[in-house]
Amino acid sequence: MGFDSLGSCLCVGLYFPTRKLCHLITSLGNKGKKRTSVVTVLMANALRSLGFNWRSPCSNGMTSEHVVSTVLDSLDGITNPSEKALRIKDEANQFFNDQAYDVAIDLYTKAIELDGAVAVLYGNRSVAYLKKELYGSALEDAATALSLDPGYIKGYYRRATANMALGKFKLALKDYDAVRKARPSDKDAMRKFEECQKIIRRKAFEKAISMDHDRRSVADSINIDAIVPKCFLIAEVEASYDGPVLEDPVSAEFMVELIRTFKAQKKLHKKYAYKVSKILFTYTVLPKCFLIAEVEASYDGPVLEDPVSAEFMVELIRTFKAQKKLHKKYAYKVSKILFTYTLFNGDFVDRGSFSVETIFTLFGFRLLYPNHFFMSRGNHESEVMNKMYGFEGEVRSKYTSQMADFFTEIFNYLPLCHLINKKIFVCHGGLFKDDNITLDEIRSTNRDRQPPDEGVMCDLLWSDPQDLPGRSPSKRGVGCQFGPDITEDFCKRNGLDYVIRSHEVKPEGYEIHHGGKCVTVFSAPNYCDTMGNKGAFITIRGNNLRPRFTSFSAVEHPSVS
Repeated sequence: MGFDSLGSCLCVGLYFPTRKLCHLITSLGNKGKKRTSVVTVLMANALRSLGFNWRSPCSNGMTSEHVVSTVLDSLDGITNPSEKALRIKDEANQFFNDQAYDVAIDLYTKAIELDGAVAVLYGNRSVAYLKKELYGSALEDAATALSLDPGYIKGYYRRATANMALGKFKLALKDYDAVRKARPSDKDAMRKFEECQKIIRRKAFEKAISMDHDRRSVADSINIDAIVPKCFLIAEVEASYDGPVLEDPVSAEFMVELIRTFKAQKKLHKKYAYKVSKILFTYTVLPKCFLIAEVEASYDGPVLEDPVSAEFMVELIRTFKAQKKLHKKYAYKVSKILFTYTLFNGDFVDRGSFSVETIFTLFGFRLLYPNHFFMSRGNHESEVMNKMYGFEGEVRSKYTSQMADFFTEIFNYLPLCHLINKKIFVCHGGLFKDDNITLDEIRSTNRDRQPPDEGVMCDLLWSDPQDLPGRSPSKRGVGCQFGPDITEDFCKRNGLDYVIRSHEVKPEGYEIHHGGKCVTVFSAPNYCDTMGNKGAFITIRGNNLRPRFTSFSAVEHPSVS
């Protein structure tokens, strides 16, 4: 059994967002403190009396359709379509405030069906789509809202946000400019305008120097020894520092201390943070990381697996805590557990207040078990997403701007996909807009860059499966939606059994599509602390390659002060 690195797009497997070690940012209430209609309050109380978790409909066994139907039934007495549409909007707003975005979107849609001439209905649905990262749909709704009411300022803001996420910075800048001119006291609009302006200028500069092959990488600019005075010993970084000390190479003891430090909500010292990152970067760009890792064909152990338990997926190796001594015997036991290949399929950051801790934990295990522990790139391992969803700001706050730039460079080298035993294709997003894509074409894809808005790399990070045959435009605005015939053709052309991908929340943590030819696995239970979904991981054994699914529920995570 083996893993084939697809040339410049080395590959890797399961989905591991920040919800494993760290919790996600949750809503702290409606900051605007807008008034809630009496109908909304009564509706909320009625649903709660039925045992409905307002913020997590999935956890109650109630589908979004059931919740929407219940809300609509309560408004049957209203006969005026416009009045009813506004009342439905009020209900949708409450669900939006409670982060039940799927329900909110469905209710806004029902309101639009009753009165499609109200700009705010499209504007509100647009921001709900933004929360779901459905940027294409958000862009369309914002444009419709502005066509109905050119003076609807929120429409410009939402269209700008969608264009920003899609990498259309000049269009975003134009709309942010309109907002700041209309609202000169809006500090957030001014901040977004200036941020977008900086990106455009930097992109222009990068384009101008793109032919300079001698330009220096961030890694080359980092002098580990200069981070503290050279006369200091490593153990003397600071007298007050009680976290892990990194000696070469990364050890099991270091990882135990790293987990302990992060669980205590303390930081890895800047010197060691840079050192871990630089070692990983050096290893990642070396040719040896593209070699095929082979396991005997007779091996019957698990391949895609959480090495210990669901708790391991949340706390990252809970078993370390149970060991009283961390000597060779213990290291051997852990190595035996990780004789399997453990793969994480992208979106490690932008999911909460502890993305830095999560990514350093993953980096550490990648270095500790370089032949058994793998990471691949998700759509959130990108500069634009990191700016919009908080990772860049978190890194700058906890470390430095240089560290944020270094993460961007490291992410550029993360693999885009994996080929397991030459039979299972694993990527974060999905398949392609174009027919006849082969593994050789994927091998030739340049991954050392920011994701483009089209092409093989874009589709690998952004696409989603659909039930209908053929292809459809993606609601995300990039990538595509691909049907069972597309998956069947791709597998047949490349001699594959099936495709594994992530990228979408699923109630049970996984979903089987396209007659078993496409599988979604999503390992973040109770996503964003609101969805009530389970997480899942996949185990694949070498004798038959059939996927075995394990679902698990969320456990308590660290609080944010």
